[in-house]
Amino acid sequence: MTAEPIMRVLITDDHPIFCAGLRMMLDAVPGIEIVGEAHTGRAAVEKARRLQPDIVLMDLDMPDMDGIAATRAIVEKCPKSAVLILTIVEDLDSVMAAIRAGARGYLLKGAGVDDIVRAVKAVGRGEAIFGRQIASQVVNHLTEWGVPQVPFPELTTREREVLRLVAGGAGNAAIARELDLSIKTVRNYLSRIFVKLQVTHRIEAAVRARRAGLGA
Repeated sequence: MTAEPIMRVLITDDHPIFCAGLRMMLDAVPGIEIVGEAHTGRAAVEKARRLQPDIVLMDLDMPDMDGIAATRAIVEKCPKSAVLILTIVEDLDSVMAAIRAGARGYLLKGAGVDDIVRAVKAVGRGEAIFGRQIASQVVNHLTEWGVPQVPFPELTTREREVLRLVAGGAGNAAIARELDLSIKTVRNYLSRIFVKLQVTHRIEAAVRARRAGLGA
């Protein structure tokens, strides 16, 4: 039987006592390894870059850089790290801002232990997950206002930018210069794009993108 892959988690919260309790809880779960803690937004970004965790648990109310800005920075600089928001903030504007920043999930701190563990594992598998109250708000919002039609909604904004440049014929080096990224990061983005679009090479991705109006 294949062993369950270890999910490496970075905990980010400005309350050390909360971090310690969450760490103790998650450390007891098989398949989860806590690789570090951060108590400010900037520290979260720096530690995410250095540690390259699979999952970053992120509070929104953070000193020196709020959780939304930190999430956006981590998603851009650490494309292999998924951000799961864990906060007391539950207003719709904050939820939607987190989603736009690239968060893969959103839970309230009042969630039960099982819900938190389930969310961490789901996000680690590449799924998007939201607490019941949060999911209800999002569904109601989208039902009322409609969903904006964008090509490949399963991609993040940055992934669509990379795909647009691929569709325009740009190579990895040109994409890296255009978006101020390393070539390795561009390759990581392309790997994620190929998986999400279920293609095996950049030519197929470029064809699909041009058909959808990207890079035309």
